[in-house]
Amino acid sequence: MKPSDNPADPFKKALAEATRAMADERELNVTYTADPSGIAGDTMRLPQISRRLTRDEILLARGTADSLAMRLRHHDPATHMRYAPAGPMARDLYEAMETARSEAVGAREMPGALSNIDVKLGAEAERKGYGRLTSTSEAPLAVAAGYLVRQMATGRALPPAAQNLADLWRPLVEAEAGGTLTGLQDALGDQAAFARLARQVIADLGYGDQLGDDPDAPEEDDAEDEATEEEEAGDAQSRDQDESEEAEANPERSQESEQDEQQASVSMDENADDEMSDDTEMPDSEPPPDLPPPVSDASADYRVFTPAFDEEVKAEDLAEPAELERLRAYLDKQLEPLRGAVARLANKLQRRLQAQQSRSWEFDKEEGVLDAGRLARVVANPTTPLSFKVEKETEFRDTVVTLLIDNSGSMRGRPISIAAICADVLARTLERCQVKVEILGFTTRAWKGGQSREAWLAAHRPEHPGRLNDLRHIVYKPADAPWRRVRPNLGLMMKEGLLKENIDGEALEWAHRRMVRRPEARKILMVISDGAPVDDSTLSVNPANFLEKHLRDVIAMVEKRKQVELLAIGIGHDVTRYYQRAVTITDVEQLAGAMTEQLAALFDADPKKRARAMGRGRAA
Repeated sequence: MKPSDNPADPFKKALAEATRAMADERELNVTYTADPSGIAGDTMRLPQISRRLTRDEILLARGTADSLAMRLRHHDPATHMRYAPAGPMARDLYEAMETARSEAVGAREMPGALSNIDVKLGAEAERKGYGRLTSTSEAPLAVAAGYLVRQMATGRALPPAAQNLADLWRPLVEAEAGGTLTGLQDALGDQAAFARLARQVIADLGYGDQLGDDPDAPEEDDAEDEATEEEEAGDAQSRDQDESEEAEANPERSQESEQDEQQASVSMDENADDEMSDDTEMPDSEPPPDLPPPVSDASADYRVFTPAFDEEVKAEDLAEPAELERLRAYLDKQLEPLRGAVARLANKLQRRLQAQQSRSWEFDKEEGVLDAGRLARVVANPTTPLSFKVEKETEFRDTVVTLLIDNSGSMRGRPISIAAICADVLARTLERCQVKVEILGFTTRAWKGGQSREAWLAAHRPEHPGRLNDLRHIVYKPADAPWRRVRPNLGLMMKEGLLKENIDGEALEWAHRRMVRRPEARKILMVISDGAPVDDSTLSVNPANFLEKHLRDVIAMVEKRKQVELLAIGIGHDVTRYYQRAVTITDVEQLAGAMTEQLAALFDADPKKRARAMGRGRAA
């Protein structure tokens, strides 16, 4: 193998190996990117390191790697979710304190790592301007609480900008939660104990109403229900025993009682028949006028607290034209190395489609285009009638394809970039083949509820409110719009702050409604997602499977009606448990190939080949 000419590569390799060892994750995939740092599945994203290999780049990369590695090693997601608060501010405080705990526990074994993490904290605090803040009104409490917990747990001074933020909130935190924080050192090594301490700190700071149910509280209601059931069962058994003894002592009375019961039963059956007869004679009654129509065509049980803040918006309305052009240029720059591979796949798809567009004629027709090849027969025998031919229509000319792209926060970085560029290339490719393409995205307008949750709180928190966030459904490209006019729109996916929560069921139903109104004979809907539907605000006050059940109901409705051909691609997420036609890719780099292969398979003339490509056991 030819050695790399990038002087930063040896450092990147060494840092990746050290990070795997520190995290105790030998299969961890470490990447360096300009996207925000973080962990997604088995991949860790670290800050990009240029060829110049500057000191600041090295320290920032090492600090970020050490922080994330300690989080992987000393953090249990199940315990974290068990004690996680429901409200947004409480959740932010809880997350910040848990990050500080994992770093402090890791520093006990590797104290030198804290120096690297100090550099990362200082760089982040400087970038966000924490050193210039002068009042708590503009200073984030959650970040400050994390800084204070870290300082108490490690005994180390904070970087100057972070110290300024912590000092702004220190008097309030020490006054309200100082007593609770005295037990901090004893709880650091036990994540569950620390989570309970963190919840108490959150309550001390005045956010106890956002904690939700106490996961350690005994389930008294269940115990009372069981006791009641046992008591009722005992009473029933006692009554049965008394009746049996009475029947043995007085058989005649028992026989009379049985006859009375039979007569009463017959009377009730007759009355029931009369009632049924009356019901059948009554005309169909209209539903009460005060009952609202069902929110979802797929499930009458699905509820929405209020749709007043939902929006269906064009991409160009969410950013100025100049900003869209800038974001589009950023997208092109980020994916320049991938462009060649995606273009080759697009050309492969185009060749496969155009191979089916070769002219095909039906001969010996009574009207159509004159068949010049058979004029010789007319010359030889003038009594022979003229022969005409008719060109066959290509099967997929009257087709529309919709790409529905998950715009949730977990797609941030490389997944959303590659999804955007693949949508770009597929739209241009299919447009050349006379197939119309629509590109849609779905997310929410806010994290953790937005105006819908505020309205719910103002209504005194009614139980089981249903979906509790503001939807944002984005139209990047309408099916009838030429690609050249909407090309900048996909750059919107790169906009900071756009990607939030994902409520897949309603998005899929929205895309399906748009498609069934289209005049094309064939309709294909492709969903691209990297996870199950998640919205913290909704799931905190509804059953845990509320959104997932609705997604399954919508998929079942779409597949049962058969107006739209539905398929899905999961990025690192098994969507085959939801969709009948689906593939799962483990690496986002495979997305372009998966999309082109799935679409090419749908246009394959051979149903057996089409079924095999779609991952199904037999042809539909």
